[in-house]
Amino acid sequence: MKTGITKLLNIQYPVIQGGMAWVAEHNLAAAVSNAGGLGIIGAASAPADIVREEIRKCRQLTDKPFGVNVMLLNPNAEEVAEVIVKEGVKVVTTGAGNPAKYMDMWKTAGVKVIPVVASVALARLMERGGADAVIAEGMESGGHIGQTTTMALVPQVCDAVKIPVIAAGGIADGRGMAAALMLGAEGIQMGTRFVVAKESIVHDNYKNKIIKASDIDSAVTGMSTGHPVRCLRNKMTRQYLDMERSGADFMELEKLTLGSLRNAVIDGDVTDGTVMAGQISGLIDVEKSCKDIIEETVREAKHFITTRGDIWAG
Repeated sequence: MKTGITKLLNIQYPVIQGGMAWVAEHNLAAAVSNAGGLGIIGAASAPADIVREEIRKCRQLTDKPFGVNVMLLNPNAEEVAEVIVKEGVKVVTTGAGNPAKYMDMWKTAGVKVIPVVASVALARLMERGGADAVIAEGMESGGHIGQTTTMALVPQVCDAVKIPVIAAGGIADGRGMAAALMLGAEGIQMGTRFVVAKESIVHDNYKNKIIKASDIDSAVTGMSTGHPVRCLRNKMTRQYLDMERSGADFMELEKLTLGSLRNAVIDGDVTDGTVMAGQISGLIDVEKSCKDIIEETVREAKHFITTRGDIWAG
């Protein structure tokens, strides 16, 4: 499967792993890259030294391309951006801001820059700023979300920019990949699907909560603060939403969730922790290796793309 994304990133399949905080570490990134996709190390709010260590550990496990996701609101973002160059990482995805400040440094070093966008306006801004591609992420995704669905966002972004578009949000199998390609995308990014990968370090409690989830088991917190986050319903989300309805301020809400993602991912606290996951969780019912996830997704996509012509017969 050759697309503009496979050529741009020198990968076998146009499948990118989401840069999820606490989840996207070197083991998962290396496994995705070894399986033919593009693994991503999620820098999140980590200091530069930790990111450097993760990059070096990943390189010990794979000789394939991999990238780093930089959350631009991270107070350590500048140091992380420099580490990426010094360590010779060739792909960066970005979120929570505009990477313009680092663009010249990255481009001079030959780094491919791929921002995550939630609107056409932001996609155009990123293209003007020198981005090599964009990830158009719909609100179906887990974690921090925008306001537009993947089905509506992806084709509009594809029409608006000339650089390759990667579709994200609500994709967990070959049907989703085929749909994304038909919308004009040249690749997909999956997050929640890789949370339940065998190589994922995520606690079994977290994985099992996704596996047991139905189509209506996610909730969006933080709408009142302008920082919406999609996660699976639990005691924490109920308390958070009750506080929002009662008019709690931003700091009260932040205090409730402080450290809660780490508690869910690492310690397995899926009651009071934040279980970030997309609406596609209801489609995920088994843990698989990254290799199986990617190869099955690509195989299914090819099948649907090449065989659905029969609906026009007669």
